[in-house]
Amino acid sequence: MDADTNGDSVENLRDLRLSSLDDDEDGEEEFVVDSDDDYDEDGDKEKKEEPVTLGFVEKPKNHWSLLRQFFPNKAGGIPAWLDPVNLPSQNSSLCDFCGEPLQFLLQVYAPPMLEKESAYHRTLFVFMCPSMSCLFRDQHEQWRRPPEKPSRSVKVFRCQLPRSNTFYSSEDPNDDGTAKSSGAGAPLCNWCGTWKGGKVCSSCKRAHYCSQKHQVMHWRSGHKIECQQLNTISQSFDSNPCNGDIILTEVQKVASNTLWPEYEITYDDDSEYQTKMSEEVGHANSLISKDRMCDTTNSILGNFEGDDEKKSMASFQEHIAKAPEQVLRYPRNVKTTPLWPMSSGRPSKADIPKCSYCSGPLRFEFQILPQLLYYFGVKNDVDSLDWATIAVFTCEASCETSVSYIEEFTWVQLYSTSA
Repeated sequence: MDADTNGDSVENLRDLRLSSLDDDEDGEEEFVVDSDDDYDEDGDKEKKEEPVTLGFVEKPKNHWSLLRQFFPNKAGGIPAWLDPVNLPSQNSSLCDFCGEPLQFLLQVYAPPMLEKESAYHRTLFVFMCPSMSCLFRDQHEQWRRPPEKPSRSVKVFRCQLPRSNTFYSSEDPNDDGTAKSSGAGAPLCNWCGTWKGGKVCSSCKRAHYCSQKHQVMHWRSGHKIECQQLNTISQSFDSNPCNGDIILTEVQKVASNTLWPEYEITYDDDSEYQTKMSEEVGHANSLISKDRMCDTTNSILGNFEGDDEKKSMASFQEHIAKAPEQVLRYPRNVKTTPLWPMSSGRPSKADIPKCSYCSGPLRFEFQILPQLLYYFGVKNDVDSLDWATIAVFTCEASCETSVSYIEEFTWVQLYSTSA
């Protein structure tokens, strides 16, 4: 796939996912989490390099490319909900530790590896609490075993729709910005623009909020004045209905200035990148230099003690150095395991739960790299958000339920597992 194009077409993404089945010759699937020692001491046994699609971020070239009817791959900003009406419940939208609404991290359009009519469209949405203290607690909680459900500050939701549905045309969208969607969707929070706005401003009756905190923040940031203006417009609307468009424009604005900046995610095949690359051969849309990324990785490597950790980090660095700007790794083989930066803090098979809906096995689907934080402008200090990698696991069968957004599983590996 070519990262120079304005994203990848829906059909190309679907073809890429389905073609991954050709890599599994016998058609049998076996999920193995820990496979770090595929080399013997003499190097006689070589670890097979599995095909991986690399995700990069760049500013969208067209304003329409991140709209939901184009089934975008995006990071930061607000989600482009696949099902715009039946959003995740209020409890699901909150960090299980601090109780604050989770912030949108990214979404990936990912048709299932096995073609399935009920999942013709399939998107995974990842959210997380921006608090590093909550992420530390999340890491500790993820070691707890069922039936007790761990609390999480990182959550991923799977949403899927059949080809014929009430929201989109049965034809794949063109790359010219002409695709349309049906229906306006549920009202969203005027502060974060992310979650369903179940609460309404008691004064203007126009602004919607997902939580009391976001209502207070919006009020303090200027809605107090805007609210009076909306009341004036509302009175004018009663005598002149054409002003309705003005009201709609006002209440649809996202007021928060703390959301992560919005990017489009584009893809390249990892085979396009060699182990050693000159500075001139880097990613065409790179926003960060290769030297800077390598210096950061080397700094992290120097903080580790023990041969196992250094060996693991060196292997991780070797893979990442091929394309240091990558923020996401998406395997194209069902047996591929995550690329773990550290030997400690990896999950065992017992740590990966069964699907909470169908009780079937989960499969590793993709991982998110900490390079994304650089593009989000997150500061590099002790209290700032950081992680080694976030691995996303989803239901192998892409099961269907009455719930539109099915919560899947993430495994968080931090640089310091002793915290």
